[in-house]
Amino acid sequence: MFHGWRVVAACFVIAACAWSLGLFGSSVYLQAVTAAHGWPVADVATAITLFFLVSAAVQRPVGRSIDRWGPRPVLLLGVACMASGVALIGQVSVPWQLYPCFVLLGIGWSTLSMTGITTTVAPWFERHQGRSMTLAIMGASVGAIAGVPLLLLAIAKLGLGHGLIAAGIVVAVVLVPLIWRVLRFRGPADIDLQRDGDAPAVAAETVALTPPIATAANSRLLLWSAAAAFALGLTVQIAFITHHVALAEPLLGMAGAGLLVSATGVTAFVGRLILARIVDGARARHLACAVMVAQSAALLAIALWPTVPVLIAASLVYGYGIGHVTTLGPVVVRREFGAAAFGATYGAAATVIQFTSAFGPALFGFLRDGFSGYGPGLAIAAAVTMSGCLALLIGGEIGKRRGRPA
Repeated sequence: MFHGWRVVAACFVIAACAWSLGLFGSSVYLQAVTAAHGWPVADVATAITLFFLVSAAVQRPVGRSIDRWGPRPVLLLGVACMASGVALIGQVSVPWQLYPCFVLLGIGWSTLSMTGITTTVAPWFERHQGRSMTLAIMGASVGAIAGVPLLLLAIAKLGLGHGLIAAGIVVAVVLVPLIWRVLRFRGPADIDLQRDGDAPAVAAETVALTPPIATAANSRLLLWSAAAAFALGLTVQIAFITHHVALAEPLLGMAGAGLLVSATGVTAFVGRLILARIVDGARARHLACAVMVAQSAALLAIALWPTVPVLIAASLVYGYGIGHVTTLGPVVVRREFGAAAFGATYGAAATVIQFTSAFGPALFGFLRDGFSGYGPGLAIAAAVTMSGCLALLIGGEIGKRRGRPA
């Protein structure tokens, strides 16, 4: 087997662990810490916000470091930070102690999530660049489906302190040997192969599926149009995911809302599976735009017709696009800029995306309170998503024209 696919498999496991203790784990920490100590929700939520902000600030240094030193030392540092941060959350006795814990968690999350994984996979593939990134990031779905229930079970059985120590130890035991063994090479050149496992003679005759189009004349437009588009799309997406239960509960009840959220997660997983099959033959910007149009229509439908059938159908449609919007950002950058210095290039975009999307849940809540309901906020969210779609489409078309030789 070509070693690049072993790298993809390792990144799948890394994503499952990182999303379990990082993005999805944050909701577990909020509930468990406030319940254990009786602290105000706002105090714990502020520390979690610091986690997202630290992660956003570190994205570009993470990408540059992997470009320079390879993935193994950077991701091992990330495991150490994430495991220790999670373990220490269970040991705090006063609220201010949460802040250094979530700083560590933010550093770990930045190295083990989107930028770290895509920068690790990018040098290994050309023809299968989209499929390889999609399969690696699919571990995030496993983190949502299996990781969070296991984290809750550990806290319920062992208590907050011992449960989080156990979670940190398990992740370290799983990831450290995996990273040390599988990610010891920086790219296929280290094993005398070319991308996709081709021999050098074969690779010399191979034409890239989509040759990089970024030049000095259009690189800024291509990069920042993609960053703006996916920042807007993910801001709405994270807000929708965060408020989905509260949105559905008045119509479906708490149990029904929980089932709808689970069903939406299933359609997101199915969407990622389909994306892995089609992405290498599709125009990434156009595919992302089509998904954003569908998500905008789903949000607008819930805003205009807040009935049970519409809510269920629109939620499933929106969920299908979750994996697409999450994954296609690095795919667009990889195709348009190539593998060289991908980490620094995408890291710059990821900084903007994460800083912006971190405020999505709060903005959605503000709109909900200001309008005394979710309807107007959902309509605004649909317009924001369409703005991202237009930025992606127009930026790509103008960028291609600027990049053509006179």
